[in-house]
Amino acid sequence: MAERITNFDDWKDLFYKWQKDIGFDPELVKDYQFDAIYDEGTSPTIEFGEFKGRKKFEKVLDIPTQDMRDSLLHLIFYQGDTEFGSSEQQRKLIDSAPSDYDRQCLIRVMREEQRHGWQMCHVLISNFGDSGKLEARKLLERRAYNNTRLLGAFNKNVDDFIDFVTYTCFIDRDGKYQLTMLHPSSFAPLSRSMGPMLKEEAFHLFTGQTGLARIVKAGKIPIPTLQKYLNKWLSTGYDLFGKDHSTAAARFYRWGFKGRFDEASAKEPPSDLNRLNEEARNLYYQEDCQIIEGLNRLIPEGNPKLRVPDIKFNRQIGDYADKMFSVEGNPLSEAEYKKHLEAVLPGPAERKLLEPILKAGNWMSAGAANA
Repeated sequence: MAERITNFDDWKDLFYKWQKDIGFDPELVKDYQFDAIYDEGTSPTIEFGEFKGRKKFEKVLDIPTQDMRDSLLHLIFYQGDTEFGSSEQQRKLIDSAPSDYDRQCLIRVMREEQRHGWQMCHVLISNFGDSGKLEARKLLERRAYNNTRLLGAFNKNVDDFIDFVTYTCFIDRDGKYQLTMLHPSSFAPLSRSMGPMLKEEAFHLFTGQTGLARIVKAGKIPIPTLQKYLNKWLSTGYDLFGKDHSTAAARFYRWGFKGRFDEASAKEPPSDLNRLNEEARNLYYQEDCQIIEGLNRLIPEGNPKLRVPDIKFNRQIGDYADKMFSVEGNPLSEAEYKKHLEAVLPGPAERKLLEPILKAGNWMSAGAANA
């Protein structure tokens, strides 16, 4: 029988049990204080949508309709689920980090993702009554390695440190987009949660992007092999923006719950509320192209270059879900597509190739000890 939560202290007990259950040693973060952190400097008024100009909703009962309250609850526990899922995906990498610096980076990323989940559960339990307590408990019951996290991206295997830095560069980058879009939320406790989370998320992006640069500089991992990791996680990142035509995204915007990535600088309202996910994905794609361009400048002339997989490749969500396109965006037959996936995604052959390279060490250039 599931344990009942009556207050946040009850949930904290479950959180520490969750850490042990997934194999995360609490001693790794014994000097770190998990806490809910709120930024009191956010705008007191709603910044977009149908309620623009009104005072932000401080309490759930300030929100006009039950449909709106239910949608907000859904939005928050989905965000929380991603935070716990990522720690579960990375739980086995601590002993395989290529250096003490990388080990400390991994531990910091994991503890901050756990704190982000803690933050979302504090919002749920403090504001949503029994429904919030129930969802906060369920966030600690799902497991990425049992394929029960809500989004498929957070059930995928993160098998090695190349996976980890590619994941933090591109999946955490999607996280940056999601948190930025929630930052001006009309629900004040959610809005106040985002600033501290975004500050912590910046280190995750730094870890991923500099990690990839260090791999390229070291020159030990073949570029075609590294490309396969990019194909895996970039296509996963595309999916995380959701359906291209989304009535849910339109409702979130109208109600002020979730804005655009560039909401703060946007001069005009959205031209099509149902295409907000697609617009955010396109911005993410453009940023990915800039990152890959920077990595390619580190590759010596005459060597293969990295590329961003086409936005139609290997999609599970959206207009291109389950459709068969190559990494270049060309349509393929079912038989061709099956062979193509085996050729362009990391699998047993890559693990066999990489085993002696990873074991030998020095496959990443030195990291900045004070970063």
